[in-house]
Amino acid sequence: MLCAAVIFTSCGTWSNTAKGTAIGVGGGAAVGAGVGALAGNTALGSVIGAAVGGTAGALIGKKMDKQKKELEETLPEETKIETVNNGEALKLTFDSGILFATNSSTVSEASKSALRNFATSLKQNPGTDIRIIGFTDNTGNVDYNQTLSEKRAKSVYDYLMQNGVSTDRMIFEGRGVHDPVASNDTPEGRSLNRRVEIMIVAGQEMIQAARQGTLE
Repeated sequence: MLCAAVIFTSCGTWSNTAKGTAIGVGGGAAVGAGVGALAGNTALGSVIGAAVGGTAGALIGKKMDKQKKELEETLPEETKIETVNNGEALKLTFDSGILFATNSSTVSEASKSALRNFATSLKQNPGTDIRIIGFTDNTGNVDYNQTLSEKRAKSVYDYLMQNGVSTDRMIFEGRGVHDPVASNDTPEGRSLNRRVEIMIVAGQEMIQAARQGTLE
């Protein structure tokens, strides 16, 4: 699996454009397990490739800046939208309680509007790939939680597909109880761990265009 770069969250002061350039100047991406420690989530390291960096990274970062602003305007405030991989990728975190009823993998009516808006953004930005990952807390049977996380990720995948997002650019998986972002010892922590993360990363055509200087 490809290694991920050092993560910067949306609360940072740099734009994605600046960060994409800086990694090229700084000598390349940080690798491997370090990204999991920084993110509090080792899943990140296995789904994001090493940053492109340099001028190409700056162009990709500029595109991601634009899409991030669009998403912030159309998605619910509860949706966490972060800049990752030195500005060259985005991570969206949806609380499972918003997307699904308890112990259900059926997308809720209340969340369909947000997912439709997300699908519209994806169609307007066709150069990216999307990785959908489901997680649970550690309450109950491990195998059950694993299956539930997979079904929930698949439900989001299916709903985006039904709203016109090509399956060629999407993958999904379930992580179950693995890779928690908070302690499972408290209700608040377990709530944070019940989530669906969606990674938006540059596809090969976007990377190639950025390297050629033709990405707009």
